[in-house]
Amino acid sequence: MKLLVINPNISTDVTALIEREARRSTRPGTELSMATAPFGVAYIETRAEAQIGGYAAMQVAAERYAGHDAVVVAAFGDPGLTALREILPIPVVGMTEAALVSACQQGSRFSVIAISQRIQAWYRETIAGYGFADRLASIRALDEPLAHIGRVQEDQGERLVALAERAVADDGADVLILAGAPLAGLARSVAERLPVPALDGVTCALHQAQAMVNLATTPPTAGSFAAPPTKGCHGLSEALTRLVGRQPLVSQNA
Repeated sequence: MKLLVINPNISTDVTALIEREARRSTRPGTELSMATAPFGVAYIETRAEAQIGGYAAMQVAAERYAGHDAVVVAAFGDPGLTALREILPIPVVGMTEAALVSACQQGSRFSVIAISQRIQAWYRETIAGYGFADRLASIRALDEPLAHIGRVQEDQGERLVALAERAVADDGADVLILAGAPLAGLARSVAERLPVPALDGVTCALHQAQAMVNLATTPPTAGSFAAPPTKGCHGLSEALTRLVGRQPLVSQNA
C-alpha cells in the first residue's frame, strides 16, 4: 500500500512533523510519499487561505497521485478534500473529517484545541459542513501570535494542555481533538495528562486511509462524486487539465 500525504501549506517544518506522526501510524508494508504545497501560506487560518491551500493540494495530487492507493490531506479544515474526491480515482481522506468521525465513536461531545483565535470561524464552518455541529462542545484556541509555526508544541505546549483541561472541566468535552498539522504528535505525548481521550488528526487520517484502501470500493460512476464532465480548460497545469477537464492534451505542434 502506498499513500500520498499532502501538506497544503508551505512549511517544510510542519511537513516533517506530519511525517513523523504518520510513520507511527502506518502498518507493515505501507509506504508514504510526503509532499509540501509549492505555493501558499505558512499555515491556514482564514477562508481565503483555505481556498489557496485547497488549490495547492489539488495541483500536488494531480501531479503525484499515480502509483498511490490513497491520498491524505494533512491540514485541519481539509482544504480541497471534496474537490479531490471528485477528480481522483482513489480514496482521499482529510484530517478533520477523520478526527471528527473518530471522536464521535468515543464520546457524545468533542472539543477542538486550536492554535489561533482567527482560525475558529473556519473550523466551526468546516465542522458544521460535515454535520457535526451538534456534537461540538467548544473550540478553545491560543490567543497570542505564533513565533514559529514549526515550534508551536515546544513554545505553547503547556498552554495547549491547559486549554484542553478547561474544555473538559468547563465545556463538557468527552473527547479532545488537538487540531492542526503543527500539533501532529502532541496528542500522543500528552495523552496520559488528560482526563479524556485526545485525538491527533494525522493519526486518525492515516488509519482511515489504510482502512479505505482495504475496503476496495469501486470509484463512483454516478452521483455527485462521479468524474466531472469533459470541458475546455485554460491556465491549469497539465496534470489538473487531465483531471478537471477530462480532455487529452493537444500538442502545441499539432
